[in-house]
Parts: sequence; structure tokens; C-alpha cells
Amino acid sequence: MFQSKITGLGYYVPENVVTNEDLAKLMDTNDEWIVERTGIHERRHKKLEEDTTTGMGVKAARMAMERASLKAEDIDFVVFATLSPDYYFPGPGVLLQRDLGLKTVGALDIRNQCSGFVYALSVADQFVKTGMYKNILVVGSEVHSTGLDMTTRGRGVSVIFGDGAGAAIVSRSDVEGEGILSTHLHSEGEHAEELALIAPGMGKRWITDVIRDNDPEDTSYYPHMNGQFVFKNAVVRFSEVIMEGLEANQLNVSDIDMLIPHQANLRISQFIQSKFKLTDDQVFNNIQKYGNTTAASIPIALTEAWEQGKIKKGDLVVLAAFGSGFTWGSVVIRW
Repeated sequence: MFQSKITGLGYYVPENVVTNEDLAKLMDTNDEWIVERTGIHERRHKKLEEDTTTGMGVKAARMAMERASLKAEDIDFVVFATLSPDYYFPGPGVLLQRDLGLKTVGALDIRNQCSGFVYALSVADQFVKTGMYKNILVVGSEVHSTGLDMTTRGRGVSVIFGDGAGAAIVSRSDVEGEGILSTHLHSEGEHAEELALIAPGMGKRWITDVIRDNDPEDTSYYPHMNGQFVFKNAVVRFSEVIMEGLEANQLNVSDIDMLIPHQANLRISQFIQSKFKLTDDQVFNNIQKYGNTTAASIPIALTEAWEQGKIKKGDLVVLAAFGSGFTWGSVVIRW
């Protein structure tokens, strides 16, 4: 068995900044209301034509590849996590493969929403450790802004989400005890509809019915979230899966140098930080300026933490996510 390690990181967010004051012009809300509930001050919404899910993923991927000193011909496989693909099908993995000029490598699409990047890293980790591939490009990218209900009716969800992309190169390493130590994945479909986008979906109705009805009150085309229920489950599952990862590697909470949680809600991150008695230097949050970018949130935060010198060689880094599905997971890394 080989070891797998992250050798390059990159991210991209649209230039268009949308503040809480901007949203207050579209719906009945204000900065205080949003910050109190989510911790978010601003987020990015796409304006440029090229800022598609795939387009942003390409920009993040190029940065990660450059930092890993890899060219297109060095990439053996692509894993792309998103809930907002450019097309219903095909998925964005093959579009990214085309736009980056990669060889005819495999491209796998991951549909695990907020846990998408953790799931994608786990897949890449297994492929590298078993010797099947040497360098895998892992991408998380989301465009939420074009699918939100930007009215008072949808404010409970719409104020939370932003657009962006992050990427990592997972490569083979022969050094024992470094890189990705373990990954841990879970799901509980019992609560699938508590955080979901029901339509469009082949199980809901025929496309001809949608065109015929054209009902502006049909909210199934907007994300639905039972906020309090999601929060209560998130804080429990975050705690469990972080401890699962530590225990699997005979580690303690005190060994964590950097915890990077999925940026779902600053209040969730603060709850976990308080429960584990971690300092501000041990937890990285950037939801305040980007909002929840779903599958992109962890790679964006991981890249920024590394760029800012908050992650150094030898550090124990823990990634954790919880989201729609319900799905959740963690990754334990010796940097």
C-alpha cells in the first residue's frame, strides 16, 4: 500500500461581492438578522459567463496543478464534487477533463452535496493507496446564485449560499505516516427531504407537465431546509465523525493543529469549537466572506488556511462535513 498526500491546492471565487445590505434590497432581511443566525457578512455570486460550475473548477484546478508542479499529462484521474452541474448530464467531470486538455482519463462525478469534497477525497485516497493512480485531481465547485429564491419567501436559505470552487491534487507518497491517514463516511437517508431540492427530478413529474403547469408558486424548484433540525443533527454528527477519525489513528482532540469544518453556518463551527475546547488558531472559518459554497467550502478554506501559513508540515489537519442526504464524513491528514 502506498501513502496519499495533498501536493497542490487552489481555489477561485467570482469577483462579484454580494453583501447583506445588497440582499436587504431584494427581501425583508438585514445585516443583523443574517449575521446573528449564520455569521455571514457577504458572499460571491457569479456574473461572468465563464463562471460556470465547470469554469470555476477549471480555474481552481489550474492553480492546484501549478502548485503541485504538474502538467495536464500528469493527471491520471478526475473526481468532481458538485450539486450544481452545468448540465443535467453529462456531469462536470468530463467537461473539466476537456477544458483542461487532460488525456482520456476517467472522470467521476460525486453527488454528496456539502459532504462532496470529503467523499471525493476519500475516493482519491483509495485509488492512490492501492496503486491504481499516481496523481488525482479532486475538485469541488458550486453555482448556487442562479437557483435561489431571492425573495422574502426564500430568505431562510438564499442568504446562506454563495458560488466558488476549490481543488486539490492527491498524489502518491512513499513516506510512511504522512498525508491522508484515514477517511470516514456516513449517510442517513431517513432525513433526505429535510435539506433537499426536489425538482427538477425524473421522479417528481414529466418535463411536459412542468412546461404545461408553469406554476410560480411551485417551490419544489428551490432548495428547502429545515434549519433547526439540520443544525441539531449537524452538531451531533460533526462531533461523532471527528472523534471517529481521531480514535482510528490513536489520536486525541489535543493533537489537532487545524480543524477545517464545512462552512455551513458559523454557529455550527463555533459550537464544535467550544465543545472540543479548541482555540481560534485551531479552527479555520471563512464563511463570513464566502457564505456556504457546499462542496467547494472545504477546499477553499483549506487553501486559504495553507496560504496564510496556518497549516505547516507535520501538522495534524482534520476536515469534517455534514449536509444534505443526510451525509457526513471526516478526513484526518498529517501534513
